[in-house]
Amino acid sequence: MANRHLSRSIVLQTLFEWDFLPQAGGPQGDNQKNETAKDILDRNILEFGPGLEEGDRDFMYSLVDSVLKKRSIIDEIIERAAPEWPIDKISIVDRNVLRLGLTELLFGDRAQVPPKVAINESIEIAKTFGGESSGRFINGVLGTVYKEIGEPGKEETSKKKVKEEVDISKLPLEKLGGAVIYAKHGGEIYLALVHDIFGYWTLSKGGIEENEDCKTDEACTAREIKEELGLEVKVMDKLGENEYVATHPEKGKHRKHVAYFLAEAPYQELRLGETKGLDDARWFKFGEISDLKIYNDIVPLITKAIEIITSK
Repeated sequence: MANRHLSRSIVLQTLFEWDFLPQAGGPQGDNQKNETAKDILDRNILEFGPGLEEGDRDFMYSLVDSVLKKRSIIDEIIERAAPEWPIDKISIVDRNVLRLGLTELLFGDRAQVPPKVAINESIEIAKTFGGESSGRFINGVLGTVYKEIGEPGKEETSKKKVKEEVDISKLPLEKLGGAVIYAKHGGEIYLALVHDIFGYWTLSKGGIEENEDCKTDEACTAREIKEELGLEVKVMDKLGENEYVATHPEKGKHRKHVAYFLAEAPYQELRLGETKGLDDARWFKFGEISDLKIYNDIVPLITKAIEIITSK
């Protein structure tokens, strides 16, 4: 099973052709009406990889099947990571390279395909089959998603690799505010969390550019929470800050600085606003939090918030 690069290239060719089928939203073609993704893959294996081993064939069948099953959520992730590029405006090669790469990055077996391998393979395939800027575009989108999911496997990368020196202080700054929101109800204390399209429960947050509507980080954070969840909150203790470098597919590298607070709210129905990247919002009792899938950097903030709440 040494020829995974060729296998991925054949999968891309298959996805490219599949994207033209009527059920995929492509143009109606008489010779394509009854052809399935498996039919296309079988034909492409016969043409481009007749000597591939059985394990490589199984890999391709599994990857194509996973891409098509996860297509809706993958496309939503692409639009979140590249908000200036609606999915139908991305070239057919680039969007299917992204679908392939994100499927491996988010839903693949990391023991078999480490995240960095999934990203690098996608970039190389984009350079081969895409346009002049495809490699940079794919790198930007996948890099953004990789940051969002906490950079899994980062510690496993080679220490011999010399990183490019970047003066972080000169990068554009984007300020955000978020909060651990709690409410009291029926003798219990609940936390309000939002669920993102990467499958994690996390904290409500948003941009906090100060203007005439809000003069402080606390006020801007309260405004963003109201827009996202429909909650009027009282922002209280500051829990911490987090700053990291993110990569935008078009604008390049920039700093994201997030200030996190503790906020109290009335216990009421959460109404998730029209925001990309989130698909649910719920109240949870303290005892339910430990069973949730939560980002590692959020856990200390929730722990600190619980300590403050229970000490009041």
